[in-house]
Amino acid sequence: MIQFKAITEDNFSEIVHMKRPEGETFVAANVYSLAQAWLFREAGDVYPFAICEGDKVVGFMMLDEDLEERCLVIWRVLIAEESLGRGYGTEALRQIIQLARESGKYDFMILDCHPENRRAWHVYEKVGFCATGEEENGECIMRLDF
Repeated sequence: MIQFKAITEDNFSEIVHMKRPEGETFVAANVYSLAQAWLFREAGDVYPFAICEGDKVVGFMMLDEDLEERCLVIWRVLIAEESLGRGYGTEALRQIIQLARESGKYDFMILDCHPENRRAWHVYEKVGFCATGEEENGECIMRLDF
């Protein structure tokens, strides 16, 4: 079972050097994502964390909440290349969806996905996200209503 953990000195290097699945297209590197989280830290609505199984980092996720819109955004998600195919991404998404629903703070969630990233697209649809038909920066917007 996976757990979400804070990014600390102990796991920072693992996250920054996490290998991306070969041949897949991504918008931002982990270093860039962490820099964005630091940049927006004072707003208090951006949450980066490690996805772990025990003490092993298997992925990275960053959330952004828009309380005015009652929306939780999955800004970044990555499962390390060596951890793919083990259900970590699906489990992480299901846990985040459950936490978001239970919080009562959100009416929906959104994320974006590169149209050629079929593996991620499949997982997003499996947990309930649907394409909206909108695009931003070459990525398709997907939405899950509660």
